[in-house]
Amino acid sequence: MEIWAQALRSLNTADEDTDLTLVLSVLEGNNTIPVIVLNKQGEIYDFRNIEDSSSVSTYVKTMKSKGDTIVVDDQLVCYDDSLMLKRLSAWPYVQLGIVFILVVVALFALLASKKAEQNKVWVGLSKETAHQLGTPISSLMAWVELLKENYPGDELIPEMDKDVKRLELVAERFSKIGSLPELVDGSLNEVLKRVTDYMDRRTSKKVDISFNLPVDEVIVKMNKALIEWVVENLCKNAVDAMEGDGKIELLLFEEEDRAIVEVKDNGKGIKKKDQKNVFTPGFTTKKRGWGLGLSLAKRIVEEYHKGKIFVKYSEPGVGTTFRIELSK
Repeated sequence: MEIWAQALRSLNTADEDTDLTLVLSVLEGNNTIPVIVLNKQGEIYDFRNIEDSSSVSTYVKTMKSKGDTIVVDDQLVCYDDSLMLKRLSAWPYVQLGIVFILVVVALFALLASKKAEQNKVWVGLSKETAHQLGTPISSLMAWVELLKENYPGDELIPEMDKDVKRLELVAERFSKIGSLPELVDGSLNEVLKRVTDYMDRRTSKKVDISFNLPVDEVIVKMNKALIEWVVENLCKNAVDAMEGDGKIELLLFEEEDRAIVEVKDNGKGIKKKDQKNVFTPGFTTKKRGWGLGLSLAKRIVEEYHKGKIFVKYSEPGVGTTFRIELSK
């Protein structure tokens, strides 16, 4: 622009004998940089490379405010960056943006890969645990059958048989981790009755476990073993929260196209700041525990059964209500 202004000065001071070939070449050669020439009165004398002629006056103010001006004798040359220069100025930010996106994508891919690797380790460990449990459980089942034959009237042997079958069920659950469970029509009434019966026999007499079920069977597509484990896990957490003394109530009812299961207790409750973290893997308020029970319960309900599980209500010193929603 300094060269262009010098060419304009040469044109203004030229006489009849001056060769203006180079001067005109410089002046006419500017096809990209917006230029506005003002006379000494500040009026627009000429302009170049501005598409909208109605905005020239506004453009002058912008150029002056940025300080992009050159004084040529009695004239003032105002100019702006060319379109190419503006694009070049923005290009580094575009490059940085692309690099940032690539870094974010790479990080997400790395985290996903790491998580997938951890999941494989857990799945392998679970299946190996189920495999190792198989042999001693089979032996225990044989011993129980032998005891039944030799002591047919003993009242404790049927309870032993239930516990051995319980171990078999636990091993079956471990063996299914990592594979998509088969969902079949099943009765939630049955599930809650079994959980209540199991928990009632294996918890303190100070813990009162009851259920409130509808008269008609509530049928949903589910994996009974997994849903039973979820409800059982909520009940065990409730027993821990009550420290072995209190009341647990299981409710089952229907709302439109959903079956609702609620597990209520009058334990110590959950602090409000912790309620959003109870389903996070590793989070626990117990002195002992891995903090995996509720995270697995959430995965079973929401990923496998496409339902919902959440804390419906909790208040410290009053109790907690967990709610499970399943499609009918």
